[in-house]
Amino acid sequence: MKKNVIIIALIFAIPLMAYMLLTASNSTTAQTTETGKPQVIKFTSAMCLDCQTMNKIFKEIFPKYEGKIVLTEIQVQDQNSFNQDQIKKYNVTLVPTIILLNSQGAQVKRIEGAVSKEEMDKCLQGLK
Repeated sequence: MKKNVIIIALIFAIPLMAYMLLTASNSTTAQTTETGKPQVIKFTSAMCLDCQTMNKIFKEIFPKYEGKIVLTEIQVQDQNSFNQDQIKKYNVTLVPTIILLNSQGAQVKRIEGAVSKEEMDKCLQGLK
């Protein structure tokens, strides 16, 4: 009987703990923007496989754009007012969604879903 209670407790506890660890480790949200520079707003989730793919791609290609393009990452599962306002502003219904803004703040491209490293690099090169 005691063994069954422990097994049932673990069945519920392990997924809950895993979710909490995943969301806590990816809760970096930039809430400031620099004016006069192009901006990439990346809507992502810790529980999304395509988002994890895009995060790897950004880690590989974004360092060469550091200082030229502002990257803002928004975790959609975080329920703070800034994130919710941005989700509504850009009408995000799918993750990953990547919004590319030019230096005047106008949206020039919207990418929904995962794209290849080459395509993402090409998009960032064309961002002015």
